[in-house]
Amino acid sequence: MTGCTAGSTDNSASSGGRVTLTFLTFETPNLDAKYWDAAIARASAKVPGVTIKKLVSPSADRTGYAKQLDSTGQFPDITIGLNPAGFAESGKLAPWSDEELAPYGHPHANTYGGKVYQLPYAAQADLVYYNKKYFAEAGIDAPPRTYAELLDDSAKLKKKGINPFVVGGGGKDSWADMFLLIGTVATDVYKKTPDWLTQRGENRLKFTDKDFVTAAQKVADLAGKGYIDRAGLSRSYADTEQAFRDGKGAMYPMGSWFSASADAKKPRFGTGVFAWPTDQGSPALPGNVGGGMSVSSKAPDVRLAKKWAKAFMEDRKNLDAGVKSDGLIIDIKGYAPPDNMGPVYKETVAAYRQAQTADGIVNGFSQETGDGSLPPGLADKAAAGMQKLLSGGMTAKEYGAYMDEQWDKATR
Repeated sequence: MTGCTAGSTDNSASSGGRVTLTFLTFETPNLDAKYWDAAIARASAKVPGVTIKKLVSPSADRTGYAKQLDSTGQFPDITIGLNPAGFAESGKLAPWSDEELAPYGHPHANTYGGKVYQLPYAAQADLVYYNKKYFAEAGIDAPPRTYAELLDDSAKLKKKGINPFVVGGGGKDSWADMFLLIGTVATDVYKKTPDWLTQRGENRLKFTDKDFVTAAQKVADLAGKGYIDRAGLSRSYADTEQAFRDGKGAMYPMGSWFSASADAKKPRFGTGVFAWPTDQGSPALPGNVGGGMSVSSKAPDVRLAKKWAKAFMEDRKNLDAGVKSDGLIIDIKGYAPPDNMGPVYKETVAAYRQAQTADGIVNGFSQETGDGSLPPGLADKAAAGMQKLLSGGMTAKEYGAYMDEQWDKATR
């Protein structure tokens, strides 16, 4: 935990119109301490009387860290990118009103019992970034449009001695191993049944059912065919990104935030992007709108906490910084990204908008928020099981049974 005293210099909890609020954030190679401190300072300048004490999650899993803090009576006053599941239902978060949500393009993107607990300020999507040089060397002149083409391209790459997929997710970054499955669940499960998780919650469907097992089997097959370097599964998120930059593989399944990194620090090769392809070639791009601020219902001053949170989220310089640093697709009315954004970001946004126009946006498995999302803690379990599936220690059917078992434990 680190302190950041932008705004007021009074560190008392609340006195004389002044208040100290804790703000839980996280740091990544894209969003470092300098980024957060500058953004905090800009918001605090607009809300006199507020002092922000910055808390930094020890990993990108700020939801897990928020749970730890909550268990010791230190639940943060303000959080960003928190999964509200569990917190919202237990009354720990203050709902946002329709008036407060008016500037947002999809104000009710993530509701819990009809109420919104997280500002829906930006969209992020899960795509595949690829090394154009390696594709050309393997005789591939365009990204795959169908899943059969993806398999064919992977075979061509492997024949040339090029590792098709860069995948990591070791240690605290286990979430980073999920992107292959996010792609196959999007195309084989959510494309057909958008409310699949809602039906799972009603026990009308199971993870051991055909559609989910088929999605998991596709991932197992990619690993079994040698299209994934299993030795790389222990890499951290940062090391996995660096492995792609270093040419350790041709394709890098990752969130749209990588586009900012690819443009800011260009690899030695051209970087392209495509959505994980369906069997038929129709769009099924996993994405979600949300990621913004949540405010504790027990904050020392909920009104000021919400005012500061909105000041942070709606500040033009903060939005531009988020776009440049994290590849965000801002969903606030009237906002347009800076004109000088790089080609990978522009291709990423174009892929998202194309799928959006074709009604091809689906949920990202393990990233859902709002009603009909995974029970709290289950995303971590899904990622832990994915390590075993990718390494060959678990079959697709066993992974489905494992997920059903974990679901039952989480909802018991």
